[in-house]
Amino acid sequence: MADQSVFRITKELSDLQKNSDLSLAVACRDIDVRNVKALIIGPHDTPYEFGFFEFAFKFNKDYPRKSPQVTAITTNGGRTRFNPNIYASGRVCLSILGTWRGERGEEWSAAQGLESILLSIQSLMSANPYENEPGFEDANEPSDQQNQKDYIQKIRHETLRISVIQRLEEYLKIGPDGTVATPEAPKDAYALDVDSIEDESSVPFEPFKDLCKRRFLWYYDSYLATVQKGKAEVKDNTPFQRMPFEGSNNIMDGKFNYSELERRLHNIKKALDAETASWAAEGLVAKAKESTVAVNLQRQFEQIVESFKRADIPHNLELLDGNPFVWILTYFGKPMTNLDGGLFRIRISFSPRFPEEQPRIRFETRLFHHRIAADGTPCYVAPANRREDVKTHIEAVIDALEEENPPYDPRTLVYPEAFKLYWGSPEDRRLYNRRLRRSVQQSMEDL
Repeated sequence: MADQSVFRITKELSDLQKNSDLSLAVACRDIDVRNVKALIIGPHDTPYEFGFFEFAFKFNKDYPRKSPQVTAITTNGGRTRFNPNIYASGRVCLSILGTWRGERGEEWSAAQGLESILLSIQSLMSANPYENEPGFEDANEPSDQQNQKDYIQKIRHETLRISVIQRLEEYLKIGPDGTVATPEAPKDAYALDVDSIEDESSVPFEPFKDLCKRRFLWYYDSYLATVQKGKAEVKDNTPFQRMPFEGSNNIMDGKFNYSELERRLHNIKKALDAETASWAAEGLVAKAKESTVAVNLQRQFEQIVESFKRADIPHNLELLDGNPFVWILTYFGKPMTNLDGGLFRIRISFSPRFPEEQPRIRFETRLFHHRIAADGTPCYVAPANRREDVKTHIEAVIDALEEENPPYDPRTLVYPEAFKLYWGSPEDRRLYNRRLRRSVQQSMEDL
């Protein structure tokens, strides 16, 4: 039974990791498949929008006959209740987990699994979570309507403050005053010996660190828009309103301070840009030492250049100052499309820890496009099983750029203004196309 349990968990993890769902991520240590970490990115048009919510799953030997134990990790150290069903203690109340009474047929069954639990939790992150509290599903008195508004406002604020800002500040070691702690010098891989290698279980397990950094760059403008919306609705230092169902130790308490959140968002963006820029210098050191990553990137660069020539692809690829950790791609707009005639310079920056840290790509030539953020960060997804293949990343960026009839997906909302026009009325789409064409024409003049 134990072996069957491990097999089932492993398969579910593999299936989820192969899935291109942009709002779910899962990971575990190789030595401990029964303890899984999961990340849910808050749904669009809810107070949880683009927040990073982490959960811990503990699978027992009876799985899938019995459900796993699930604990919310994003609770501000046990001080914040993010939802009527997600307690400050980390308890997640769901009938399929046996942590809440449900209707007949809503209990756990072996047909359910990790993904169905994550989707059930994600469904709790609704546009009006006040209604999740039993007895308040149809509450529609004037006092309830005001409570709903107040509850949404404070969840939106704390989603940004706790799930996004605090998490990124911790990753980047940003202090209260905005200063960034000097990172420890990376260990020389060639200087390590067997005795000096740390036991895996003693190393902090942060599987979503790189993902959250890259998604922050995707959603940065949306976070700033949330701040502006919050400033318009509530004054700084206004206390949060307590909900009727919140208890003394199971509450979301605090004060609004969107001005402070805005300052911290700017600091995070600045620190991320500085981190990306630092990879170039680190890369030159790695190149001089002929590190495995440096050799691999140099080889991939040469192979891609050769493949472009063989396939008669017009795009140009070169290393910036001969550094294999900084590539410059010149993209020629696809003929017979709105991109036709455009010429765009794209910088691809690699970490010396690639592929654990994925490339950070930026359009240095400005382009008005619904899949390119205002700062030039493209919204693309490379297949999880080919994360180390740089050509796959380049192809994924170009595919996102050239896709003619993409499905509507609010998780790709990286340039709010362009996104709204692209998915708006026919007149909005015409305006979008005009602005896109104008930026394409400008690209030739800029170069």
